[in-house]
Amino acid sequence: MNFRSIYSHGFARVAACTGHAAIADPRTNAEAVLRQGRRCAEDGVAVALFPEMGLCGYSIEDLVLQDPVLDEVEEALATIVTGSADLLPVLVVGAPLRHRNRIYNCAVVVHRGRILGVAPKSYLPTYREFYEKRQIAAGDDERGGTIRIKGADVPFGTDLLFAAEDAPGLVLHAEICEDMWVPVPPSAEAALAGATVLLNLSGSPITVGRAEDRKLLCRSASARCLSAYVYAAAGAGESTTDLSWDGQTMIYENGSLLAETDRFPLGDQHAVADIDLDLLRQERQRMGTFDDNRRTHADRTAGFRRVDFHLDPPTSTDLGLKRHVERYPFVPADTERLAQDCYEAYNIQVSGLMQRLGAIGGPKIVIGVSGGLDSTHALIVAARAMDRAGRPRTDILAFTMPGFATGEHTKSNAHALMKSLGVTAAELDITDTARLMLREMNHPFADGEPAYDVTFENVQAGLRTDYLFRLANQRGGIVLGTGDLSELALGWCTYGVGDQMSHYNVNGGVPKTLIQHLIRWVVSSDQFGDEAGKILTAILDTEISPELVPGEELQSTESKIGPYALHDFTLYYVLRHGFRPSKIAFLAWHAWRDVEAGAWPPGFPEEDRGAYSLTEIRHWLEYFCRRFFQFAQFKRSAMPNGPKVSAGGSLSPRGDWRAPSDGNARVWLADLERWEWPEGA
Repeated sequence: MNFRSIYSHGFARVAACTGHAAIADPRTNAEAVLRQGRRCAEDGVAVALFPEMGLCGYSIEDLVLQDPVLDEVEEALATIVTGSADLLPVLVVGAPLRHRNRIYNCAVVVHRGRILGVAPKSYLPTYREFYEKRQIAAGDDERGGTIRIKGADVPFGTDLLFAAEDAPGLVLHAEICEDMWVPVPPSAEAALAGATVLLNLSGSPITVGRAEDRKLLCRSASARCLSAYVYAAAGAGESTTDLSWDGQTMIYENGSLLAETDRFPLGDQHAVADIDLDLLRQERQRMGTFDDNRRTHADRTAGFRRVDFHLDPPTSTDLGLKRHVERYPFVPADTERLAQDCYEAYNIQVSGLMQRLGAIGGPKIVIGVSGGLDSTHALIVAARAMDRAGRPRTDILAFTMPGFATGEHTKSNAHALMKSLGVTAAELDITDTARLMLREMNHPFADGEPAYDVTFENVQAGLRTDYLFRLANQRGGIVLGTGDLSELALGWCTYGVGDQMSHYNVNGGVPKTLIQHLIRWVVSSDQFGDEAGKILTAILDTEISPELVPGEELQSTESKIGPYALHDFTLYYVLRHGFRPSKIAFLAWHAWRDVEAGAWPPGFPEEDRGAYSLTEIRHWLEYFCRRFFQFAQFKRSAMPNGPKVSAGGSLSPRGDWRAPSDGNARVWLADLERWEWPEGA
């Protein structure tokens, strides 16, 4: 398989097309469909959707009852079928078709020279400006039948699913315009029956506010149905006797807008996006109530018919990736969304801590403050919790505990922050106690050797936590944890009597890449005043370091364990979606290979922006897999209580992530080995 091909990684490219309709001129409209179909084929599109009754125009009114029009529609359809023979996309076009003694408003599904099936419109609007029942028959009860087109019988009904045999997960269902507006749309049943890409051919004249209503319905349908929802509305060329048309097109996936076009276009236009079929499948696997709902409606969903076809996707071609991939999945690049996420995350932490304190009798808070990001954020969460509970901040007992390698910069920041917040502050130097412990252990450091091994580091980390627990005993408090989600993922924390343990941890659900933005939001929203804001800003500019090993050069965490940017990227897709490492590498490559491509989170420092090669991405993916799946679970299995914060998930064994502590990473590493990795990427 070609690593660079979207079709090798569970994606399918879809297009929602609109253009200039020619009223009662099916031949011209067929030419337009094939023209756009060829362009879509060149772009690697698997499914191209067109508007309702596009072969004759939706606003044709009583002309749809005229035999010359209906004859020409069938001829135009035959032209499209013939013209599709060498085209990649499934073409889904709108046409009025005669069946029995009525005319049906239909979605005709065409691929590579044949009609796969025809889906009639179920619900016909006959209110306000609409009068469809005058000419058209409702198709809501059409299931299990066939329709004869140009001498051939093809499947006909609202119960049709079109499944690509060679693109796993690509299962189509078509409904038409008004079908989306009713309480129980046909697409809802289709999704329960297995459809992943829901298509809506729409006429829908435009009035003020209707475009937003359509977006609301499309977004809702895609979220509730755990599906993609593709929408194409009629545009220019439709009759303006009493109405106007905007040609709105859009593509949603599981509640997220992937693509849309400008409205009121003058000519051909299409929205294109790459649907993540793996994501939809994973969502349905995780949300057991989705299948429970199917069982409730099994009498209807069991009757859906499956029409298989061979897509023959271009798996050897690099088509790029037509969807936005956030560099930081936990940190949106949109300014308003990031502000909202930070507001919610911060208040989730504050509320969680307030509830715990209130439930156990209102103890004091004991916290270690290093001057780094994590302890800084935990401290400002604690300060706000005290404010909201009506308690003095002096009930926060904050200790900075310098060791062998503590820098003056971080220590002074810790003191300044504690002072500006008005907490009860103290310094407890652990170096003498640590030296005594190392001497009694016969550690070579006690004899003057520069033996800075894991024991040397953990003696310091363990002493700090030991002191905090005993101080909490002595002074009627609980130890507030500061370790974050990213550290728990990698096991980058000292187990038991160390920073892995606390009485309650407000940061356990917050990834490292989000914490800096939470602190930045606290500053920008003026939660604690100018002086505290200045100190918080200074802390944001400090290198991430455990400060455990003495020496002239600062001990950089990321130089040892890798960039948190990549680890958090991997964590999100492993935890939230269960993706294969190779797919995560593909997404990371598109997100991180070019520093100039795509938006960065608001306020992200220019000097910290960078790019990663595919070689670097793969290296740190392997590192992550070994630590996450093979090593670190025993630390997570015993993690303290704390609130889940991100929709990306938590690692609590009582919540999102339950895994054996004696696992291994073999299958994840094997997935990375099965690919031929492109050189020079």
